[in-house]
Amino acid sequence: MNEDPSRKRLGRGLAALIGEMDKPEAARQQPVRADRAVPIEFISPNPRNPRRQFIEADLSDLAQSIREHGIVQPVVVRSGSAPGRFEIIAGERRWRAAQKAGLNEVPVILREVDDKAALELAIIENVQRADLNPLEEARGYQQLIDEHSYTQADLGQVIGKSRSHVANTLRLLKLPDVIGDLIVDGSLSAGHARTLVTAEDPLGLARRIVEEGLSVRQAEALASAPPPAQSPDGGKERKEKDADTLALQKLLSDQTGLKVVINHKERGGEMRIAYRSLEQLDELCRLLKQ
Repeated sequence: MNEDPSRKRLGRGLAALIGEMDKPEAARQQPVRADRAVPIEFISPNPRNPRRQFIEADLSDLAQSIREHGIVQPVVVRSGSAPGRFEIIAGERRWRAAQKAGLNEVPVILREVDDKAALELAIIENVQRADLNPLEEARGYQQLIDEHSYTQADLGQVIGKSRSHVANTLRLLKLPDVIGDLIVDGSLSAGHARTLVTAEDPLGLARRIVEEGLSVRQAEALASAPPPAQSPDGGKERKEKDADTLALQKLLSDQTGLKVVINHKERGGEMRIAYRSLEQLDELCRLLKQ
């Protein structure tokens, strides 16, 4: 199948625009200048934007920065459905933070593009800035496949990622919704999630990753391991932890407020402490210093 040269040129052009906007001011050959300033209420978000999650704390931090320094990077928009109205292509997070900061208008770059190009640009910006969670990224790729007949190779060229990255990301859409929720809230990383696609019991492995704080490498080993041996009566053979180990796990969990797992062996062993935020890690460090 012959490659559509306009598609490749379009992808590079969009990526170049976002890449130029992402550079530090001193590294740009020319500053990115806004085409105009638009009243904030005349701008609306793109309902097809792949990004759905906006963390309130991050928006508050950005709003404070905007109050002090203004909007450094203009919002990229296209003409809306009514005269004088505009739809966001890239920069919805800045637009939301500008509202929290109390701005009446925002600087914009106007680009007259169709739905396909608008979706490309939204995905490129969010992927390059790591603003999408893995499922949002996968859904954005799937949108381009379903609505605009992209192949995985096309996506790799337009988005600036390898074909294998695109393929592995799309595989996340096969996982159960409950695992998707763990990905969205940050309990599972993209690397963890990809190991679950081929696991015999993805939900059970996902729960074990979260509860025991397993690394991606450990999760991969479990996902590729043969199933447990069966006992003569059909039950799975398991080595239960002794009462002393369980009691110590509970004691340490109660004292730290974190999930503690102890794996004791004949010679030595290991203890894992799982935390969900930097605040919990700071508190753990404080406890260890006492």
